[in-house]
This record gives sequence, structure tokens and C-alpha cells, in this order.
Amino acid sequence: QVQLVESGGGLVQTGGSLRLSCAASGISFSRYVMSWYRQAPGKEREPVASMSSTGRNLNYADSVKGRFTISRDNAKNTVYLQMNNLSPEDTAVYFCNARLISEYWGQGTQVTVSS
Repeated sequence: QVQLVESGGGLVQTGGSLRLSCAASGISFSRYVMSWYRQAPGKEREPVASMSSTGRNLNYADSVKGRFTISRDNAKNTVYLQMNNLSPEDTAVYFCNARLISEYWGQGTQVTVSS
């Protein structure tokens, strides 16, 4: 059974930082492209950052470039999202995504940034 379990969300003030984690099980983690998405209230889910299986190819949404960093530890089957200089516009549920041939989603973790 495939599981992606996010953690690390919470309430933070503007300018603060959070580090999200996503622990994967049931997949050959090192083969998968790992991504973070987010969905704000009333909006569609949008990609935030992705990292190839080797870690060489990174992609970020323009809105988070220079503030967010995606990383992965294949030995721990975990992908991270370091989020710095957070703003209220970053408030959303953040989802972990694993993609190869099949695609899997975590349940999401809430990030709330207060002004």
C-alpha cells in the first residue's frame, strides 16, 4: 500500500519559516519525481516545486523562487520543502506528490501565514 504522509505544517507569522516533510512508503522512492503542490481556499491546486529522481532537475513556481527549497533524502524515502520568508499568500494546504508511471498524493498539511 502506497502512503505519502506530510508533516510540518502549522501557523506562522509573515516572514517566518516552515519545513515540510513527506515520508513515502510502498514505492521505490528513488525512482519517482517528487513534487509539492498547494491549494488555497477557493483556488485550484497548483504546483510549487518538483525534483527529479536524481535530484539534478529542479523546478519552482515563480511565486516561490528564492524563498522555497525542495530537497530529498532517498535513504529516508523523504522529500522536504523548506519555506522561508512566508507571506499570507502562501497560506494553503500543501500536498506531496509522487509520479513515475503511476501518481500518488498525500493527504495534505495546512500552512497558515498570519499578517
